[in-house]
Amino acid sequence: MWLAPAEWAAVALSVQVAFWATLVSLPLGLLAAYALARWSFPGKQWLNALVHLPLILPPVVTGYLLLLTFGLRAPLGGFLAEFGIVFAFRWTGAALAAAVMAFPLMVRAMRLSIQAVDPKLEEAAATLGASRIWVFLTVVLPLSLPGILTGAILAFAKAMGEFGATITFVSNIPGQTQTLPTAIYAFLQVPGGESSALRLVIVSVLVSIGALLLSEFLAHRLTGRNAT
Repeated sequence: MWLAPAEWAAVALSVQVAFWATLVSLPLGLLAAYALARWSFPGKQWLNALVHLPLILPPVVTGYLLLLTFGLRAPLGGFLAEFGIVFAFRWTGAALAAAVMAFPLMVRAMRLSIQAVDPKLEEAAATLGASRIWVFLTVVLPLSLPGILTGAILAFAKAMGEFGATITFVSNIPGQTQTLPTAIYAFLQVPGGESSALRLVIVSVLVSIGALLLSEFLAHRLTGRNAT
């Protein structure tokens, strides 16, 4: 086999982490994107800054803040642990860290797509008696679907490559929290690990390129379909 069992384990865990990070954050990302694109409310700029904060902060700082919030000794983390919900030093924590770091990319792609939808179409649907939710489901959602899918794919790719926040929040435990980037880092720290690191680098590059090509393909395909 091209990849050793430990390397396959890191790839599989990265896919698992990225999948759940994208899936769980998708509804919240869509809500945040729609709010920033269409609503006017006090504190909108603060929400925009909060959404994009992970892009500006060093990933290690984000991971440390997550540890202070969801660690077992933190008030919130300790409270959740009483119900069996633990993030620190678990793969679920890796998914949380990946979701936080990928969230800005997801929201930005969705927001731009929603802003591109003509508000007059929504107004026309509203004048025909459609509720806000129905207008969103039948007008905004289909027309902004290319941006939504693009945001989800980019978030998945970002989650697959997340390193700083992940290693700070959940450490680098083989078979439990060791994702693709942290495995590359670990292999580079031991003699003779360069070949394993190189194989994982190739996998990471292929996943990133595939995600970008897929997002572009879906965007052009769906844009052309909406135009007809």
